[in-house]
Amino acid sequence: MKGGERMKLGKNLQMLRKLHGNMTQEKLAERMGVSRQTVSKWENGEVYPELDKLMELSELFSCTLDALLKEDMMPREDYFSAVSIVTVPAFTIGRYVIISPQPENDVQMYLDNWAKQSGLYEHTPKPRQIGWDFPFVSMEQQNRFGLRGYAAGWIMPEGFESKSPGVEMYSQSSAQYAKITVYDPFQAAFDRIPKGYKKILEYLAANGFKENHGTEFLGCFEEVYEKDGLTCMDIYIHADCVGKGNLHTDFSRDA
Repeated sequence: MKGGERMKLGKNLQMLRKLHGNMTQEKLAERMGVSRQTVSKWENGEVYPELDKLMELSELFSCTLDALLKEDMMPREDYFSAVSIVTVPAFTIGRYVIISPQPENDVQMYLDNWAKQSGLYEHTPKPRQIGWDFPFVSMEQQNRFGLRGYAAGWIMPEGFESKSPGVEMYSQSSAQYAKITVYDPFQAAFDRIPKGYKKILEYLAANGFKENHGTEFLGCFEEVYEKDGLTCMDIYIHADCVGKGNLHTDFSRDA
């Protein structure tokens, strides 16, 4: 490994520690099963981690190995679209919640199996899926067992009737959301996705809008899709924007 690449890895680790709750070198060393001096040498470019440690770092910080090793992961503005206000029409979703160390992957596997059993995959066009963090996980579950919660669901096509139980059907009426698109979010998920949410909240505050915490609508959700060979994530936060000017009136991607 070239010296320049070792330095890039070191700078990325320093930045990721700060984003991960200002994690100290001691705490990272404890998670990796190495000494603090080893972490310091990684960050200074003196020593290169073994492959198994690189994999652990990639999983811990929710980024790809390529991004960790080869990219300058300092935040950049061109990973984000402008924030817009959209009216999301009424919809029904079949949703499921999983609490596990990797809930996003686990709930996706469950929903894939359900879609096959229910006949949803036979529907044209292919149904859309949304997801959001499930916050009702205790501190003991998080800190002692490394558990997190995630909910996801299929948006039900009009007229579709499930052939299989196993998901909770949830419906909501038309509502207004603030929306941003994050480009290539999983290259540095721990940086780009939270920053997308932050940008929406800053936009709402700057324009006199209020985040709506009512129980009759999803407070926020995400949709991941591919466009022109690039992975995109649309983030939506429910907002009280009635009478606040012109709104987009659709739920299309990149609206």
